[in-house]
Amino acid sequence: MKNNVKKLLYGLGFDNKDGHTRITKGDNFRLYGGSEETHELMQEKSIKINEELRKKGKNLDNVSDKEFLDIADKVGIKPIEPPNAKN
Repeated sequence: MKNNVKKLLYGLGFDNKDGHTRITKGDNFRLYGGSEETHELMQEKSIKINEELRKKGKNLDNVSDKEFLDIADKVGIKPIEPPNAKN
């Protein structure tokens, strides 16, 4: 049976103090909340990730975790280690 699940990139901004509800939807991403500055930054990073995926002839459904992390690093997104992560 074929898996029909489509991967999406989600961005959540929690620094909204102006009362505006910001939502941006793209082909493979959804961005919710944030201040104007934060939401704009999430849009920029999402677009850059898509550009890098296109350069590789890939999309979120067929990119490996390592490739995705490399792309995220390239566009300036740094992973946050979980609080209980062991090095």
